[in-house]
Amino acid sequence: MATPLVVSEVSKSFTMHLRSGVKLPVVDNVNFSVAAGECVVLGGPSGVGKSSILKMLYGNYSVNEGQILITHGDRTVDIASADPRMVLALRRDVIGYVSQFLRTVPRVAAVDVVAEPLIAQRASQDAAMTRARELLAQLNLPERLWSLPPATFSGGEQQRVNIARGFITSHPVLLLDEPTASLDAANRAVVIDLIRAKKEAGVALLGIFHDAEVRAAVADRTIDVSEFRAVGEAA
Repeated sequence: MATPLVVSEVSKSFTMHLRSGVKLPVVDNVNFSVAAGECVVLGGPSGVGKSSILKMLYGNYSVNEGQILITHGDRTVDIASADPRMVLALRRDVIGYVSQFLRTVPRVAAVDVVAEPLIAQRASQDAAMTRARELLAQLNLPERLWSLPPATFSGGEQQRVNIARGFITSHPVLLLDEPTASLDAANRAVVIDLIRAKKEAGVALLGIFHDAEVRAAVADRTIDVSEFRAVGEAA
């Protein structure tokens, strides 16, 4: 089975430049991989570094040490040392990300927000819009909202737009940071179905799920991030 994501000996700390360079250790010696068609869950208590790991994998946070190896076509790329142009290419073609919060350009309609990643992958406008409408309908977002900007929506409505945007493409790797937060039971069930469909399609999924029911329904295995807790005091 292909392994499109390998994390090897990764460490991360934050430097507080406004506090005389105090260093705050986050994680140390992170090692794991995710196979195609597998959903791996990052577990452990709040504040242990789960979201930081996802952000390093997506290139939002820098890596102090180690490698994050991503299969990109017929080669392997280390996102920890990749230049910004390569990181953007990986986000477009290889790594999808559903974050906890929807960030969009003001006044852009929800359906356009959802369709944009598929258009960036060179899908036709009609195909992207059709798929966007299908996902919004599947996630029970009222059609009257599709043409409105998501900034006007409730938290749960925004999260459904966020999920549709993250699931619309066929990225080989998909990162999920609390995708079911703010959702009711019916829409949590829809997300479970979407994740299962991605697994069947051979996508490698890595996620954080505080909802135990969702976690039990989708996880193939759980990685305890507490094992990677950085030791030592800030200095």
